[in-house]
Amino acid sequence: MPLSLAQAHVLIAAAHEHAVANDWKIAVAVVDEGGLLVALGRMDGAFPLSAQIAEAKAAGTALWHRDGEQLAASRASHEGFFDAVSRLVRLPLIPGPGSVLIRSGEGVLGAAGASGASGDDDRACVEAGLRAVFPGRSEGWLRRQL
Repeated sequence: MPLSLAQAHVLIAAAHEHAVANDWKIAVAVVDEGGLLVALGRMDGAFPLSAQIAEAKAAGTALWHRDGEQLAASRASHEGFFDAVSRLVRLPLIPGPGSVLIRSGEGVLGAAGASGASGDDDRACVEAGLRAVFPGRSEGWLRRQL
């Protein structure tokens, strides 16, 4: 079962709090296991296109079952394939840092993507959101899930 709408809202709010604490303005998208949007939040002042980029990062991550960094590495060696697949889906897939696959054991719950800061900073925001959704989980557990 994918993350609930309530969990998606918690993730987005915590990711935004992390961004505010670092003076970043981001958008965060949470998608289900099929890459379909569950929730999207763009901070006031965030670049308008960041919302679409965050969703495209999350969708690619959910559909390929790989974090953004892993997708970017795959795209580098299979560029033509990725370009063709990007035309098949509702929105282009954007491989790169800032998107995280969300798992429960071997099952995929969905993915979250952020855009508006650097790729590493986008990922840090998503990770802050995941810590809020899964409180009490160890950092090691989160890393294995991420």
